[in-house]
Amino acid sequence: MGQHRHRCPGTPGPEGARQGRAGHRRVISHASAFLSSHPRHHERTAMKIGILGAGNIGSTLAERLSTAGHKVSIANSRDPKTVDPAALSTGATAVWAADVPAGADVVIVSIGFGQIPAVATLVSQAPAGATIIDTSNYFPHRDGRIEAIENGQVESLWVQEHFQRPVVKAWNAITTRSFDDKASRPGSPGRIALPVAADDDTQRATAMALVDETGFDAFDAGVLADSWRQQPGTPAYTTDLTIDQLPAALAKADARRSPRRRDLMMEIIADRIEAEGELDHDRLITMVRALF
Repeated sequence: MGQHRHRCPGTPGPEGARQGRAGHRRVISHASAFLSSHPRHHERTAMKIGILGAGNIGSTLAERLSTAGHKVSIANSRDPKTVDPAALSTGATAVWAADVPAGADVVIVSIGFGQIPAVATLVSQAPAGATIIDTSNYFPHRDGRIEAIENGQVESLWVQEHFQRPVVKAWNAITTRSFDDKASRPGSPGRIALPVAADDDTQRATAMALVDETGFDAFDAGVLADSWRQQPGTPAYTTDLTIDQLPAALAKADARRSPRRRDLMMEIIADRIEAEGELDHDRLITMVRALF
């Protein structure tokens, strides 16, 4: 397991418990302004970042990374005019998906896991030195059964095979609601930490710097083969842990049991929602922590 680094030269979250982004627009705008006020956002070199996927996580990434001073483009699978204007509120530009990789320093793929093969050719068009970041998670009830994953292949290694490019795993282990609401400045008490895994040290460092700019401590989670430790069904997944708590959670992960625990987690959340209605988000996090 890699050592955590606070400074450097992952659709996430239990789906059944999500709430729409519309109710969080004020919070997101506040978070972007809050983060942009920190001087480190103005010290780093601006990059050209393309985001494939304009859903919950992709849209918030567009807002936060534009606020940090990067040149950000974002696309969904449709006309650029259909991208939510809130994703563009801090300077990101909506483009056609085919234009996302062009000249990009970083390409972030934030789509459903089952859609990965459909964008593989597009991702391959990114410049040779571009950092490719995968935020996805495999949920068989949503993505369909993928035999390679069911047989134990690490999710992002499967993604890497399709992209035929080195991949970084990041932003996959946090719920949409926590990503929207719980960004904070470096050094803030209780700041949430997110694991980042990759085989290339430079690309991992790039992703870690971006994670920090979106409001979370970045933890060096080592190589991509170890990224199963941040997949659904593990103690590090959607439990809002700090930089001091996260290493033990990653170490505690059980590769054999995690797929069953992922499915149990979803069943328990669905059952609670059916019985009680929408769950309070803090209660949801407490409940998921208790499962592990």
